[in-house]
Amino acid sequence: MKDYEYETEYDPSLAIEFIFKKAPEYAKAKGQLAELEAYKHSLKAIKMAQADQSTMAAKEMEAYRSPEYQELCKGIGVATETVETLKWQLRAAEMRWETWRTEQANNRQLERATR
Repeated sequence: MKDYEYETEYDPSLAIEFIFKKAPEYAKAKGQLAELEAYKHSLKAIKMAQADQSTMAAKEMEAYRSPEYQELCKGIGVATETVETLKWQLRAAEMRWETWRTEQANNRQLERATR
């Protein structure tokens, strides 16, 4: 698979192939992010239940400052970065295909006009 960074010629089949290959990776990353986000609420509840404080605010503060909760938040950050990177790579491949398609239509129009 070619690296598209500085290419001026677009191969639509490469863009489509890239999307086809990256779609499952994107879906998996998106699923992992959703799972981490959902677990965040469970972990908070678990940590609040384990806290020795008497008020809800104190229990909540204890849950938020737990190392497990902080580690989960870092994991969510990494998962979000992965999802966003894949999303924009896929979007860029779509734009490359659309650009190629537009160029082809423009070329056909130009050919018709110059006949």
